Amino acid sequence: MAGHSKWKNIQHRKGRQDALRGKIFAKLSREITVAARDGGDPDTNQKLRLAISKARSQNMPNENIERAIKKGTGEEGGSHYESVTYEGYGPGGAAVMIEALTDNRNRTAADVRHIFNKRNGNLGEAGCVAWMFERKGLLRIDRHSTKFEEDDVMMEALEAGAEDFEALDESFEVLTSPDTFEDVKNALEERGFRFSTAEVTMLPSNTVDLTGEDVPKMLALMESLEDHDDVQNVYANFDMDDRELENYDRSS
Repeated sequence: MAGHSKWKNIQHRKGRQDALRGKIFAKLSREITVAARDGGDPDTNQKLRLAISKARSQNMPNENIERAIKKGTGEEGGSHYESVTYEGYGPGGAAVMIEALTDNRNRTAADVRHIFNKRNGNLGEAGCVAWMFERKGLLRIDRHSTKFEEDDVMMEALEAGAEDFEALDESFEVLTSPDTFEDVKNALEERGFRFSTAEVTMLPSNTVDLTGEDVPKMLALMESLEDHDDVQNVYANFDMDDRELENYDRSS
């Protein structure tokens, strides 16, 4: 989980998620709209149900969610988006996967390639790094906002059907299979848990340790990719020592 968790913790600590709230809502809306093409009822459309759950975990207003669903079902006008995936390598050889929703494949591909070239990375062929990642359900509980202790969270999560549990400095992370994600999430919510992140994501099966100049270069690549309007999710398999992060924090 290191690559995913390290990047998300960096964003959380630096307040980046709050600073990009408007852009995050726009991307979540796009994801809901695309999912709603298969039906606007979340009870019968799991993809839509997961997109809505992800949006609510980011405190997206209900009116935004409803508007996005109507665009997907054709009740309101909207652009036609298609899903595309890009794969490549960042500084230090770290694997990077990008999920995008675009109404212009050529434009998005050119933009992503430009970002890789500018940020010391290389855009690769389809399938070059996908085998290093596995789709998993991820539930994050912020330590400072919960009354539950580590042992309690772990026991409740495993009893609810979670596959794994990890205690980090700022959060508890619960891992599930994609198929059991909703069941585990609902069970923990019924027991009083609230999540800062609730999503089905891609987690690396192995990691690459970054040091020195590769650290700020890799984080700059991640930020540039996530800043692009068409990019929905960015996954990477890098890890780094906390001292490297401290150096990065002081310099940024």
